[in-house]
Amino acid sequence: MTNEDLKIMQAWPLERKIRVSQSHIMKWYQHWGGRVYISFSGGKDSTVLLDLARRVYPDIEAVFCDTGLEYPEVRKFALSHSNVTKIRPEKTFHEVLTEKGYPIGSKKIARMLRTCQNPTDRNKVTVRLYRTGIKRDGTRSKNFKLAKRWLKFIDSDYRASEECCDYMKKAPLKRFGKETGKKPIIGTMAEDSSFRKINWLKTGCNAFSADDPQCKPLSFWTEQDILRYLKITGIPYCSVYGEIREQQQETMQFLQKNLYTTGCDHTGCMFCMFGVHLENEPNRFQRMRITHPKQYDYCINKLGCGAVLDYIGVPY
Repeated sequence: MTNEDLKIMQAWPLERKIRVSQSHIMKWYQHWGGRVYISFSGGKDSTVLLDLARRVYPDIEAVFCDTGLEYPEVRKFALSHSNVTKIRPEKTFHEVLTEKGYPIGSKKIARMLRTCQNPTDRNKVTVRLYRTGIKRDGTRSKNFKLAKRWLKFIDSDYRASEECCDYMKKAPLKRFGKETGKKPIIGTMAEDSSFRKINWLKTGCNAFSADDPQCKPLSFWTEQDILRYLKITGIPYCSVYGEIREQQQETMQFLQKNLYTTGCDHTGCMFCMFGVHLENEPNRFQRMRITHPKQYDYCINKLGCGAVLDYIGVPY
């Protein structure tokens, strides 16, 4: 697959995307003899995925990882579906933060900070690269130099790590797959992140021969496709998203109608700090203070996220 392939597929009409995605699901199901499952978070993307799959295979199993980090509405919504298996991580989020560190900046930034905070003889060149942007050959790199706002974390009391998702979500699902022999169908999209885009370009939607086989049939969908599918089909989705409405936007050529949610844009983990420094006010934590005061108090005070947000300069 190429970037051009992705652009072409993202421009397909929704009806074609539905057919192609269901074709990928069917191929995956048949290849593994039906020993597959839907990774179901209760969010809007996985809600669309589950609906697509169950229109073809009504009895396909969904697996919900109960991390304790979901909005209570999302958890309730996910578990209200039929044939949903609940699994749990072996560690609590508090334990992961204490042992590994906080999700700061982005996964890339947190990984760079973690490397710099744990220097060794083997990674000293990499540490210098992240600190200064100077590569082994003496040339400079813009992509692998920490910005000033993140450099101060290296020698601070706050540990950074991108590993929380590995412990809270990926490990339980891998354990489930190992115990059952079932292969996952996941609702991620290439537009979600550069990492997911790169992976899709390498493997396509069905990674049959990968070390960790996965089916990602929504990879070429967009956020607008997800919202349009929910609006057209009328299937139930979690209440935290609010209503799906149209917003008219004038371009040079025509009047474009974009869909948006009146509630949350994304759900994911309630206490995650990745990307919060880029959000307009009210940001996710300011909204949580109003909508979920109990969880807000636990996050800000018990988990210590308030002190980290203060250090970043993010209001909450």
